[in-house]
Amino acid sequence: MKIENEEALDRLIICQQCHTLHEEIPIKDGTKAVCTECGSMLYHYDSRLVDNGLAWSITGLIFFIVANSFPLVNIELLGHEQFITIFKTFLSLFDSGYYLVGLMSLFLIFLFPLMIFLINIILFTLLKLKKAPQFTKELLILFSHIKPWSMSDIFLISVLVALVKLIGYAQIHMGVSFWALAIFVAIDLYITKRIHISEIWMLRKRIFENKGNR
Repeated sequence: MKIENEEALDRLIICQQCHTLHEEIPIKDGTKAVCTECGSMLYHYDSRLVDNGLAWSITGLIFFIVANSFPLVNIELLGHEQFITIFKTFLSLFDSGYYLVGLMSLFLIFLFPLMIFLINIILFTLLKLKKAPQFTKELLILFSHIKPWSMSDIFLISVLVALVKLIGYAQIHMGVSFWALAIFVAIDLYITKRIHISEIWMLRKRIFENKGNR
């Protein structure tokens, strides 16, 4: 298959399972396109993608802010009570001399998840307004680079493992931030599963092509 320009390249879709190359074809709202070789879904068309993506992103950002604003857990051991927050874990690592680990944790657990949801909100807002085609392209490229490095779900699992080990030695009370973090991770996983970055690329192209044809 000969690729003449960037627009021709944008029309190609690769299967994530068997890596077969396909050419994008228009499909109806609510339908999906599948791979001719393995039958895996290539993409689907949802006319409400922008509205749903924006709503979920704003909701996730709210829970992320709550998760970072209150204590995760309250640990009571031998009469001593201690509150643990997300930022306190970063500070503890820095105070203990683990500067590299603390810096990586700050990026992986806080900065990258925050950036991803902010990018989603800005991106879906611009797509809804049909504005800034070049800027939305740059946002999508940035999103694709940092998305694999968001590890809020790993952090939540690590907290759960640590709490399980402490149950026999201390009284543990879950804080508001713990449940907010759990909901945030669930929303993040839902968005990742339901809204693929390739579909946002296709939506962006469809929006600005239709705008240019008017």
